[in-house]
Amino acid sequence: MTGLSLKIKRMKTIFKIIFSSIFCLNVLLLQAQQPLTLSLDSAVKFAIDHNKTLVGSKYSVDKSTQKIKEAIAVGLPQISASVDYTNYLGAEASLQLNPLAPPVTIEFNPTSNFKATASQLIFNGAYYVGVQLSKLAKTLSEQSYQNDEQSVKELTMQAYYTILVSERLLNLVKENVVNSKLIYEKTNNLVKAGTVEEIEAKKLSVMVTTAENALKSTERQVELGYNLLRLQLGIESDTVIKLTSNLDDMIQKNIALTAGTEKFNVENNLSYKLLDMQSKIAEKNIDLKKANYLPTLSAYYSYTEKIKQSHFDMTPNNVLGLTLSVPIFSSGQKCSQLSQAKIDYRISANTKDLLKQQLTLQEKQLNYNYSNLLEQYLNQKSSVDVAKEVLEKMNLKYDQGLVSSLELTSANSSYLTSETSYTSILLQLLNADLALKKINNKL
Repeated sequence: MTGLSLKIKRMKTIFKIIFSSIFCLNVLLLQAQQPLTLSLDSAVKFAIDHNKTLVGSKYSVDKSTQKIKEAIAVGLPQISASVDYTNYLGAEASLQLNPLAPPVTIEFNPTSNFKATASQLIFNGAYYVGVQLSKLAKTLSEQSYQNDEQSVKELTMQAYYTILVSERLLNLVKENVVNSKLIYEKTNNLVKAGTVEEIEAKKLSVMVTTAENALKSTERQVELGYNLLRLQLGIESDTVIKLTSNLDDMIQKNIALTAGTEKFNVENNLSYKLLDMQSKIAEKNIDLKKANYLPTLSAYYSYTEKIKQSHFDMTPNNVLGLTLSVPIFSSGQKCSQLSQAKIDYRISANTKDLLKQQLTLQEKQLNYNYSNLLEQYLNQKSSVDVAKEVLEKMNLKYDQGLVSSLELTSANSSYLTSETSYTSILLQLLNADLALKKINNKL
């Protein structure tokens, strides 16, 4: 009886473990299925924190910080220590100071020394310029990160806009499919009753097929937008995302009725700032090449502890000294390097001027594109309203038998075309607004 009770108790324990494991697994699955809820601002913030490109840029900034420390450390005291052991394998030397006296035999016994050396750079022109260059390089990496961050913001917002616009169109197409099928079913019933010819139902079936094809195409477009957003957010491809921002709010917030009238300042543009910093580095590199003509002065101190010394040893334990290295003649190598540095600076300055012209023209073109798209958007918005009104009247007239199925199909196609064009122009307009903000560094 006792044995049976133990078995029952063990079985209960096993069942508890199994049920606990199943419960925990279900909790984890439920947590995994929770969608990632994002507004436009939170999506941008999430992308800045998790985007793979920006993570790499952050590492570059951290590396440049360490490069500055490395450059500075070259001019700080350097201390090294070493221990050596030498065995001459029984070698001997004969020394005869007086021809009349017999030679003296000196045996080379094993020696061992501990040596500590400290050195300090006192002056080196290239060192000071090198530290300045490493600081400029850090600034360059920081500006590069800002440029990458701006690009990630733009791409994230573009993907977010694409989803909102595509989902708007998807809802309209779904509604259109339902209405098309309803009209087709009514007509088909009339065909069965013998009041309408069968050809009318066949014509409407084409309308239904067209609407269904548009639905499939729009669904693929929506999924493409989500995939693009997942890529910018740095999340897995199967992560469920729920967007909370409203398209109408985005339109009201980001679409101005006129293009920007503020004067363009090219120096605010991040791409120009980046190239300007590269030009400063090229200019500083000229100073580095000039510094190679200057002498180098350093001091050193050496202490030697003779652990095992030879019989004949006259070297001192402590040594203090200075080393002055003066470049005298390099067969024109330094002169050629200096000339190359000057040429690199001229190339950089020319590239900066070219970019300034390009950005100025690009900003004007972006303003023109925005104005043009804004006009198209307002016109297409009116066209959608008209096409929708025409379709509603056609549906009413068709129910009354005043228009044919062909006219209804044509009105439905015009409405879908107008909505698709409106969606496309709206997305282009939102992206044009992003491009204008990006070039003015106001994203």
